[in-house]
Amino acid sequence: MPLSPREGQRLHVLTLLESGKVTIAQVTEALAITDRQLRRLRARLREEGPTALAHGNRGRRAAHAVPEDLRTQILVCARGKYAGLNDVHLTEQLTGEEGLQVSRATVQRVLRQARLASPRRRRPPRHRSRRPRREQAGLLVQFDGNPYVWFEDRGPACTLLGGLDAATGSVLAACFRLEEDAAGYLGCLRELTATYGIPAAAYTDKHSIFVRNDPHWTLAEELAGAQEPTQVGRAFQTLGIEHILAHSPEARGRIERLWGTLQDRLVAELRLAGICTLPEGNAFLREKFLPAFNAQFAVPPALATSGYRPVPRGLDLDRVGAFHYDRVVAAGNTVTVFGTVLQLQPGRHRRGYAKAPAVVVQCLDGAWRVYVHERLVATTPAPADPGQLRARKRDHKARPHG
Repeated sequence: MPLSPREGQRLHVLTLLESGKVTIAQVTEALAITDRQLRRLRARLREEGPTALAHGNRGRRAAHAVPEDLRTQILVCARGKYAGLNDVHLTEQLTGEEGLQVSRATVQRVLRQARLASPRRRRPPRHRSRRPRREQAGLLVQFDGNPYVWFEDRGPACTLLGGLDAATGSVLAACFRLEEDAAGYLGCLRELTATYGIPAAAYTDKHSIFVRNDPHWTLAEELAGAQEPTQVGRAFQTLGIEHILAHSPEARGRIERLWGTLQDRLVAELRLAGICTLPEGNAFLREKFLPAFNAQFAVPPALATSGYRPVPRGLDLDRVGAFHYDRVVAAGNTVTVFGTVLQLQPGRHRRGYAKAPAVVVQCLDGAWRVYVHERLVATTPAPADPGQLRARKRDHKARPHG
């Protein structure tokens, strides 16, 4: 039986003792053992030879070792149905779905012994000053989007948009879109506002979806002294939400870390559910994944009172979370918006609206509305398939400021 380096050192020292080259006091000091233990070792060495110095448990199976059948089940699941899941997520699936009573440490040990590495590389934490959370839910909501192969090779590459509460870490709303666009953010804003209320502030990057980055001003903007907001910026203003711009990705650390977690967990959950289309993915997010995710990872705020404001009575969220375009009513009581002609209904006593300023609204379901002096004067039904709605550019020419 081969000896370990420590046991080989003991054999060497005891051999020197037997040959009379060292004293008992020197041996006990070198091996850090007592006189009594030294006597036992010398007796065993004389009776059984060098193999007597090997540990008695060498070659024995550990009393608390993982049973072979359980080890096999873990490896079959890790290589098959749950391939690609990280250690924690795999443990949750094994205990929740497969009924195996195992800990994360056990699963991790079995996987590493089988040379199965975790799909996510864990880097050692760096020293940084953590920004404290907001004290109340609803004081700040972070909005962002993350393009990724969420459906792997089963569906199209797309972008996941979402809003995260900075106090609790709850994902308030999320949706899959083919690309990061205003319609997706307006939909998230409408959903979280209808569910939780109006947040005090929104924290975003400087994407042109949120803020105007062009230097061009129209004559009306020059006279007003401010550029017209983007479609999402207008919704923020209408709801009275303070808009805060981040100057770096690190400033939005919580939602950036969220994307890393979702790229790990959500991709695996979508694969297990067999989901491969955006509508199925959005329904899965809303009905199953987000409730379970928030229940597991959200934290209670420091103050129990909510910072969300109730939606004012009479405020139409479908109108707020929509695309708005300014037009002037033509002589035939029509307005034209991007090639679509909308006929206005006559007003009281068959009054016409020619040359009156109008606001044309395209709702997220594709339906059109026309408002004149805040009065709804024309509507169209929502199409069966509105497609991927986009914010349109203004028709009027812009001119440089100054």
